[in-house]
Amino acid sequence: RFCLPLVLASLPTMATGEEIAPALQDSWGDFWLFRFFVNAAGYASIVVPGFLLIQYFKRRNYLETGRGICFPVIKSCVFGSEVKSVHQDDGSLPPRAEPTESSTARQVFKLLFCAAGLQASYLTWGVLQERVMTRTYGATETDPGEKFKDSQFLVFMNRILAFTVAGLYCALTKQPRHGAPMYKYSFASLSNILSSWCQYEALKYISFPTQVLAKASKVIPVMMMGKLVSRKSYEYWEYLTAALISVGVSMFLLSSAPNRHVSTVTTFSGIVLLAGYIIFDSFTSNWQDALFTYKMSPVQMMFGVNVFSCLFTVGSLLEQGALLESLRFMARHSEFTAHAVLLSVCSACGQLFIFYTINQFGAAVFTIIMTLRQAFAILLSCLIYGHTVTVVGGLGIAVVFMALFLRVYARSRMKKRSKKLPPGETPVQKV
Repeated sequence: RFCLPLVLASLPTMATGEEIAPALQDSWGDFWLFRFFVNAAGYASIVVPGFLLIQYFKRRNYLETGRGICFPVIKSCVFGSEVKSVHQDDGSLPPRAEPTESSTARQVFKLLFCAAGLQASYLTWGVLQERVMTRTYGATETDPGEKFKDSQFLVFMNRILAFTVAGLYCALTKQPRHGAPMYKYSFASLSNILSSWCQYEALKYISFPTQVLAKASKVIPVMMMGKLVSRKSYEYWEYLTAALISVGVSMFLLSSAPNRHVSTVTTFSGIVLLAGYIIFDSFTSNWQDALFTYKMSPVQMMFGVNVFSCLFTVGSLLEQGALLESLRFMARHSEFTAHAVLLSVCSACGQLFIFYTINQFGAAVFTIIMTLRQAFAILLSCLIYGHTVTVVGGLGIAVVFMALFLRVYARSRMKKRSKKLPPGETPVQKV
């Protein structure tokens, strides 16, 4: 019975490969693996009762026997309308609005507006994310300050604002009639929460440029998840670009010298957290793709996922007593409050810009803008926070982004070719 606390206490030291004096080491309760399981236990305390209730209503054949004021709510949450629409080629992407008699100048203005909105939202979001997770607050000449540690609270802040924005948008604009059972959003919500948590937590162990490159390489597990979840098949060029991305990321990671700068050290914990982010995020995108077989808009998807995200995160924070502690931290440090709020605003606005850009110009233009954003994010992080990149590392970054642009070009060519196929033939589905 004494072995488990001893093992847990030694995990932070083993994971980082550093010998930390007991007097200077944080309690093992601050280690990311322990917090991950505590958070998961909090989510389970909501998921398990919900699962049992869903099974109960289904076994009771509630659609036939149910009555009363709660019937519409239970029907919407457990059964939905169960009416599905034809699956689109782009899955989660809405049909692009064709321009109607619009001048070239107006289209150019719209494109610049979308590009500027996406770049401003996500570049600001990236800079603030690194600031919040890696720097201290309240530092003075005599006081070193303190770091904010609870990544789950930041996830909650982002989700509560996204939920509000999506809800207002759905209330003020005409949306398709909703047919999906609400509980199905919970799967994408859980994986989305966990991927965001891993993303924030990883910044404690690895540099922001490393994280950006790892996110760019998530196309590989997305393809693997597509094989497992959606039974998709892929073209040869998709495997080629995935291999190029792997080579580029490997060049960057292997060129990072451990003794160059503390913030550029890639630790075992950081690698594990990045892997967790990529796996959870890949599941989220594929599950959402499956949910779009129901007739819904992207904003309705955003609203449904964030409803459960708010429920799970606030429930877990309250059970741990971390919500009040985070609010006290906000009260102590007004600068952190401003950063956390701006972080959430950028995240919510960025999602709306995503929907608008895809609707106006299609997925290819959107992917190019976001690929450029990743390159700018690495450059901005290096300039602001002093990250160093070797020649080999820079070459690896170039290989990654070359592969991403090649992927966009090949996909656009395939889409043009698929439009010319005879009616009986169908193109191969692509990520």
